Order: sequence, then structure tokens, then C-alpha cells
Amino acid sequence: MPARPDSSPQTRAVLAALHDHPTDWRYGYDIAQETGLASGTLYPILGRLADRGLLDTRWEDDPPEGRPRRHLYRLTTQGAARAIELQRQPTSASMPRTAPVTPTRPAVEGA
Repeated sequence: MPARPDSSPQTRAVLAALHDHPTDWRYGYDIAQETGLASGTLYPILGRLADRGLLDTRWEDDPPEGRPRRHLYRLTTQGAARAIELQRQPTSASMPRTAPVTPTRPAVEGA
């Protein structure tokens, strides 16, 4: 069965971080700090998860003066269920790997 588009290690990390605080609205920088993901990786993941109905999003209501509003995220019920489902599945990193087959070349005599 092919992998679902929301099952990459990076997406799993985002879902797990959001699932750790399921009712809290979280902003991107906070999630980036927890997951270690760069913004160029994180924000596309957040956008895809929101497009699939796994995240609720909104803008911060009253930011402090001098700071722009933050975009906030939290899991939907469907997103929480998917986060739990992914936590129960083994990751490819934890699955046993077979040794790669390396072709060998015969030794060249007289070289």
C-alpha cells in the first residue's frame, strides 16, 4: 500500500507536536522550535494539513503593539485521530532494513 501524503517523518513530527497540546492554538515559530523544522518545510506542511481538514487555522486577535498578527494552528477532531493513527504505525526508520546489494567487480590482473 502506498504511503499517505501526511505520513512523512516531518509531517508526523508536526502532528505529534500539535497532539501534545490538542486544545491550544499554536503558532508556527513555536511548532518549529519543538520539531526542529525549518520554516520552508514547516509552513507547507501546515498548509497541506489545513487543506485536508486536519488543522483549524485562524489569525491572532490582538497582537502586542509593534508585532504583526500570528497565524495560529490546532488539530481538528479528524487531525487528532490521524495523529493517534500515525503514532500507532511503525515509521520506516523503525522498520528493519535489508542490506543494500552492492555489485562487485572482479579484480583486474596486472593493473
